[in-house]
Amino acid sequence: MSNFTLPFIPERPQKPRNEGVTMMMDKGMGLRETEHFLEASAHLTDLVKFGFGTSYVTNNLEDKIKLYKEAGIRPYLGGTLFEAFYARGCVDDYQRLLDRLDLDLVEISDGSIIIPHKEKCKLIKSMSKSRTVLSEVGSKDSGIIVSPFKWVSWMKAELDAGSWKVIAEGREAGNVGVFRPNGTAHTLLINHIIARVDPTQILWEAPQKNQQVWFIKLFGANVNLGNIAPNDMIPLECLRLGLRGDTFFDFLPQDYADRLKQVNDENEVVEDSEE
Repeated sequence: MSNFTLPFIPERPQKPRNEGVTMMMDKGMGLRETEHFLEASAHLTDLVKFGFGTSYVTNNLEDKIKLYKEAGIRPYLGGTLFEAFYARGCVDDYQRLLDRLDLDLVEISDGSIIIPHKEKCKLIKSMSKSRTVLSEVGSKDSGIIVSPFKWVSWMKAELDAGSWKVIAEGREAGNVGVFRPNGTAHTLLINHIIARVDPTQILWEAPQKNQQVWFIKLFGANVNLGNIAPNDMIPLECLRLGLRGDTFFDFLPQDYADRLKQVNDENEVVEDSEE
């Protein structure tokens, strides 16, 4: 959707889409907040994750699910909640909960606990028979180091087991997994992953603006991004379309950048340094 015509805007696939997916993280919005969010950003939102275990204590959960679904958005419960059920030996109860809430999307993760990877893949295979599965790779603990080889082998195995997409862990703060503690990207790790796994099959958790910019510059407008705050949905779409300063010239012809991009005047720099 656009309010007017502008040339050199990258094409965005229409919903439902397989590329350029945006996942918003709902950490407990009320019904009125949800309605206001949908009025502003439903057309930009593909998925909504009820972050970590918030669905356990969120008021009017079923009403919120209904609102999201009526707006053409696929809601799902956070992976940490799945882990809470798994840790208590209640996976069957979890599947019954999904049935009761009529959720066709499920996240299977092991960011906080140990699940033998073969068992995780069996769970993915089993659940993918009746639902769309998102599986998450990477630890939520910054002290746990996962080798690039394991990142790739686990992602491939989970996609083969039936995951629609694999989520690259970043948490809601963007300081673990594919990011360093200061929020910058683990460039060598990410390059190792994308050389071996189709990037369109990965949903990158990127809650910080600088992370979103980094991925858009690397993959283009239609990279899959998640853990986006409700108020950042429209700003993110502007980044995708080259309508913010950070990506302004990424989608314009090169001659536009040659003519218009601001650069330091060397003479002015010399004069300033002499002062």
